[in-house]
Amino acid sequence: MNKASKTETGSSLVADNLARAIHEHRLAPGMKLSEDEVGEIYGVSRTVVRAALQQLSHERLIDLKRNRGAFVAQPTVKEAREVFEARSLLEPRTARSAAERMTDAHIAALQSHIDAEHEALAQGDTGRALHLSGMFHIEIARIADQATIADFVTQLVSRSSLIIALYWQRRAALCESHAHDALLQALATKNGALAEELMKNHLLDLLTSLDLRAVGSAAQSLKEALR
Repeated sequence: MNKASKTETGSSLVADNLARAIHEHRLAPGMKLSEDEVGEIYGVSRTVVRAALQQLSHERLIDLKRNRGAFVAQPTVKEAREVFEARSLLEPRTARSAAERMTDAHIAALQSHIDAEHEALAQGDTGRALHLSGMFHIEIARIADQATIADFVTQLVSRSSLIIALYWQRRAALCESHAHDALLQALATKNGALAEELMKNHLLDLLTSLDLRAVGSAAQSLKEALR
């Protein structure tokens, strides 16, 4: 493997690890990502870190600010509303399409997401549960076999992770909600109309769990967040 390929592979691994930390809310919105510190944590050069940060910037997970460095992105209230409005337009119809294409393998894959989500909740790992919840939605979009829409849903779910980290006021909603179980049942029975309705209601419930008035913060060191 040549030097360029090694750099590309290394930056992808760092980007994947940072993205997971963001999705699992171990890296809070607004947290500064020092190139030197990230490089030290992962044992890579600043060149590799810089490439990883560029990749995450393209995915809108971080903001690169001139002469200030890289920061985990902080979606505005306006963007929060727009993201969930876009999801409410795309995902209910996607759920209907997925219901028409469900196979036993698809059902098993979605059930594994739900099981892992419940396990994370039982362990008190809310961040991981939220990440798995997002992956459940992305998997439904993939099952619908609509690649372009699935790409949009993936981006929107990614932004939603940051939005929830900033604005979520009702964390107990994860424990109280059985929305994914009900969705899976509708999908498994190929009831597209019910799957569409359940997805619509689920996304509305997520939106109402947000407090779009204030922004909290969760300060911690990079080493603590990425360990």
